[in-house]
Amino acid sequence: MSNIIICLFVSDGFDKAAQGLTGAAQRLAQQVGRQLHAIIFGTGAGELASEVARFVDKVVVADQSATAEYAPESCLNALAQLTKDARIVLLSNDIYSQEIAPRLAHRLGGSAVGDGVAVEMQNGAVRVTRQVYGGKAEAVIELKRSPAVVWLRSRSFDPAAARATEGEIIRAVLDAKPDTRTRVVERKREDSGTARLENARIIVSGGRGIGGPEPFSNELQLLADLLGAQMAATRAACDAGWVPATWQVGQTGKKVAPELYLAIAISGASQHLAGISEAKNIAAINTDAEAPIFKHCRFGVVGDYRKLVPLIRERLEPVCK
Repeated sequence: MSNIIICLFVSDGFDKAAQGLTGAAQRLAQQVGRQLHAIIFGTGAGELASEVARFVDKVVVADQSATAEYAPESCLNALAQLTKDARIVLLSNDIYSQEIAPRLAHRLGGSAVGDGVAVEMQNGAVRVTRQVYGGKAEAVIELKRSPAVVWLRSRSFDPAAARATEGEIIRAVLDAKPDTRTRVVERKREDSGTARLENARIIVSGGRGIGGPEPFSNELQLLADLLGAQMAATRAACDAGWVPATWQVGQTGKKVAPELYLAIAISGASQHLAGISEAKNIAAINTDAEAPIFKHCRFGVVGDYRKLVPLIRERLEPVCK
């Protein structure tokens, strides 16, 4: 039977992105009358499986030595074995999924698309909606070759509903050996705060107009700490080396959907707007009254952030502390 399969990685846990992915897959499986299976990669997959089993029909644990830690070739080989009979394979908006999705589709003779904000079955074909032109329009893409391999934008989907009974948990039977052509020399995890940027409720973000690295670590960080927010930046600020590349939000960075996105000294290029189109509220500070960001924000202030940010902190301190 051609089922719906989702792919999860232990390193991400069952976070909001994974919950939204599972919710989208659950509703799609109900629509087409198919079972929903989850494949979990990485050491500790067995522990995570019991949590995921509350939402799917079957969980496949892939924690063998070849897939204990993410390696593109090993995980791709394993996933190709485990999804060869799938109708649809859904992955989340993480660097692993983005790397694997098109290669998996090619390996299986299927078709792939990424950054989906909606997925459905119509007339026997999988249709994926994705935003284009910086979120100004939507394109609906029909995937004609099966299986359809799709990675979905984080937090664009409601979480899954728990099932009355837990799904079956099995261990994958794999003919998978560690990839000897490439090897991981070193892994570094940068401190991104208390939560992943994609899961943040509030984000304080700076652009080229900040002028250098010091205001990020001083003025903006103090405001973020006061609000309990995560820090982010535009590509220009990241490329300049002012902040880590992991902070980048935009078309070529992370797609976020916070309750509040505070854009400081960000002009609002379409590439950046593509990454914040799902934000519930956007507030902006910019010296240019004609900056494009003001056409997309709910609250906007024309002025110098160097004068405004300290005033905002002064007003917020009695409330936030």
